[in-house]
Amino acid sequence: MTKIKICGIRRLKDIEYLNELLPDYAGFVFASSKRQVDKEYAYDLIKNLRESIQKVGVFVDERPEVVLEIAEKLKLQILQFHGHENQEYINKFNGYEIWKALKISNVDSISKLTSYKCSKFLLDNTTSGSGESFDWNLAQKKVDGQNIMLAGGLNSENVQQGIKRLKPYGVDVSSGVEIDGFKDYNKIKEFIKKVREL
Repeated sequence: MTKIKICGIRRLKDIEYLNELLPDYAGFVFASSKRQVDKEYAYDLIKNLRESIQKVGVFVDERPEVVLEIAEKLKLQILQFHGHENQEYINKFNGYEIWKALKISNVDSISKLTSYKCSKFLLDNTTSGSGESFDWNLAQKKVDGQNIMLAGGLNSENVQQGIKRLKPYGVDVSSGVEIDGFKDYNKIKEFIKKVREL
């Protein structure tokens, strides 16, 4: 079954939604973004999150010691890197599952899959969190779906199509389950329903 990550969690109400609707992963953004949370605030959120939902920390070119400090305090299971992090950087995080985000704009950007050794690749468009999808044709015949989390512009209307095309391990949504920049219960519920119907 395709795994589901709801990213950009930043309110206690969001946690309540997830505890009821039970996605597989909750994403907390520690990089500059309108969805950014700090370590202490995220700690307060996470202590209310069901243990069965895995915790993902999202970072962009952050100093390794800062990432480790946040990961240890919050007991994150997965570290998701969205910047220019190279393999040497990734190797500093033994014991954590690593997801490397790739911004897909052309065939060359897909070829970067071979540049890293990590658990999963998150395929996104060139502007994370924008609600725009990338050209799925670029990836369709060039990726092993079980290595990827599909992101970028997903919502309840197109997620089934994305799953059928790329057969990803999981899907990652943020703005596609929001109204006016905030997570919406009904949109999350509908998104999860569409994924699990397949």
